[in-house]
Amino acid sequence: MLLKRIVRGAAVLGLIALVLAALPQAGRASSHREAPLIADDPAADNTDLYAFVSPDRPDTVTIIANYIPLEEPAGGPNFHKFGDDVLYEIHIDNDGDSEEDITYQFRFKTQIRNRDTFLYNAGPIESLNDPDWNIFQTYSVTRVKDGKSRKLADDLKTPPVNIGPRSTPNYEALAANAVHSIDDGIKVFAGQRDDTFWVDLGSVFDLGGLRPFNNFHLIPLDPAAGVDGVGGYNTHAIAIQVPIEQLKGPDGQMVIGIYASASRQKIRVLLNDGSSRGQGPWVQVSRLGNPLINEVIIPLGKKDKWNRSDPADDDQFLQHYRRPELAALVNLLYPALPDARTTGRDDLVAILLTGLQLPDGTNLNFTGPVPADLLRLNMAIKPGTEPNSLCPATPNPMGVLGGDLCGFPNGRRLEDDVTDIELRAVADGYGAFVNSVFGALTPNNAPNNIVGDGVNENDLPLLSSFPYQSTPHQGYEHEHHRIGSTSTPPLP
Repeated sequence: MLLKRIVRGAAVLGLIALVLAALPQAGRASSHREAPLIADDPAADNTDLYAFVSPDRPDTVTIIANYIPLEEPAGGPNFHKFGDDVLYEIHIDNDGDSEEDITYQFRFKTQIRNRDTFLYNAGPIESLNDPDWNIFQTYSVTRVKDGKSRKLADDLKTPPVNIGPRSTPNYEALAANAVHSIDDGIKVFAGQRDDTFWVDLGSVFDLGGLRPFNNFHLIPLDPAAGVDGVGGYNTHAIAIQVPIEQLKGPDGQMVIGIYASASRQKIRVLLNDGSSRGQGPWVQVSRLGNPLINEVIIPLGKKDKWNRSDPADDDQFLQHYRRPELAALVNLLYPALPDARTTGRDDLVAILLTGLQLPDGTNLNFTGPVPADLLRLNMAIKPGTEPNSLCPATPNPMGVLGGDLCGFPNGRRLEDDVTDIELRAVADGYGAFVNSVFGALTPNNAPNNIVGDGVNENDLPLLSSFPYQSTPHQGYEHEHHRIGSTSTPPLP
């Protein structure tokens, strides 16, 4: 019945698109160094969270949690790695109360073969068991469900980082061998990947500039193509692919809410031998559900508090969704564009904190009335490659705003351009969505509906199978300052 109701066609698609057109601008790197304390702790810093029905295994859901922002590929001799003293978790709510019902925990252990050398590797790394690979990590996977823990796997190996043509000449093969099939049809991967996020960081953080639209800015510079400020950087990814049957709610609910977190023990003891030891209970130091929340919705004085709190307690931050500071800044910086609405943003509460249940009763990704920052995914909506799919065969990077129900904010795919979605939404003003909750909103005109930062795709191609995220840049040769295309995908 759910799919039949969603299939009602263009009216529903247009309705969702117009809801999204009320979003505020959020052109920042997705949770890269977003809060004061976590900015000094990259190993525990969530950067991005993705969740989608797997395109080549549509009976499963893939969830990817990235950590370590703006990771320089040429980072030797001590290359970036997961923290042995960090508890990494992916949490899933499947009954609509905004509390996690299933948690997947990942713990890492660094092993050193030869402590009398400074080298990461003593020769080419040709396999995950190569003795020339001196510093490597193993990890365990534990599932916590209904308060009961069960270890699913132990001593799984991560791949090495992508050093260069002499040290890692067959990197793709190494990474492929680090995809592990474990308990109950689950696949996991943990290791270095390309940072599959794109945004013109240099322009956006220069007082909110957009290179293709500088003629609308208070500083009239010559328009130029966007520059991918995240291009050429890597991250560390934890990816898990789980059968949908294992994620359904107790009554067969198909909409789940997801967030990722990182925790450290409350006390850190520095020892005289140069090492450290953690003591006490685990304390959450970073979390991430929807992209861009802690950057542009939560104010500076509450960012660290937000990271420490649970999504189920997010009603304490409601005022910042309803009165987003950023909307007022956009109005100031871009006076030539129609004003974004600065108060009464219950549309944001619906899209980001509860999910969307449309006026005709159609449930896109509504999980319930408890406000919580969760990335919500309707697992019943299959990829465009499946028969009778509601989504195009080729993913539209504008997601639901582009008429593609398989994209953000219904989950988030690696192809989704969340920067342009939210930039275009705020520039398009109030939209034309009308219902008893939000009231009448006034539409605006072009060129607002084509605004963007000029960077519209990742700098490397995605993989066609798990873990999907692009091969990481090698340290020997990579490029950071990449000029993007100024064209933007059209609205349907």
